[in-house]
Amino acid sequence: MGVVVLVGATVQRLSGMGFALIAAPVLVLVLGPAGGVGLANCASGVISVLGLAVGWRGVRAGRMVPLVLAAALTVPLGARLAAVAPEAVLLATIGTVVSAVSVVVMLGVRAAALRGVPGAVVAGAAGGLLNAAAGVGGPPVSLYAANCGWSAREFLPNAQFFGLAVNVMSLSAKGLPALSAPQWTVAACAVAVGTVAGHLMAGRVPDRPVRRLVLGLALAGGLLTLFRGLAAGL
Repeated sequence: MGVVVLVGATVQRLSGMGFALIAAPVLVLVLGPAGGVGLANCASGVISVLGLAVGWRGVRAGRMVPLVLAAALTVPLGARLAAVAPEAVLLATIGTVVSAVSVVVMLGVRAAALRGVPGAVVAGAAGGLLNAAAGVGGPPVSLYAANCGWSAREFLPNAQFFGLAVNVMSLSAKGLPALSAPQWTVAACAVAVGTVAGHLMAGRVPDRPVRRLVLGLALAGGLLTLFRGLAAGL
């Protein structure tokens, strides 16, 4: 658990996304859907706070308002789905979502509907729903940013701002995960070390190889979680 959290925190600090894509499938397999998604929400929120501590000046507050407001409307629905669905269904759903999102981001989908205020509303609503239900709220915002032509420098602080907002909302709707003290300690140490490592590596590692690695690991983890869910339902 500690290794995957550390790796996820490192790539999240480098690229603005990736923690949940890499870590959520593994955390779900180790801790179960509720614990895994809850820990992903906690860790992603903390990483976003740490990133904003040095990059808050780059946040486009006006651009982020429709994203965050739309997420606020769908987070309760995602939390409700996570609370009532059977574990096998949640595993299969999380695996499917992570796998599908990884492929979509790999393909770099472009669509007029993902630009401007309408695109922000769509991305924010999808991010809120997926974050509360599966711990994966960043990719819709990544697609929105790509369609709006944001640079990596613009994307990073704004993705962290959205990550902080949507994870706070998700945890408010669901509560903190029921983890043991050693599990919380391992996760906290891994987040701290990974965030520092990502900060030190920022600007020295090209974005494209990092994104490819993130998406490749996410796809593998998503497929594994999907198969685990399907097997549990048989």
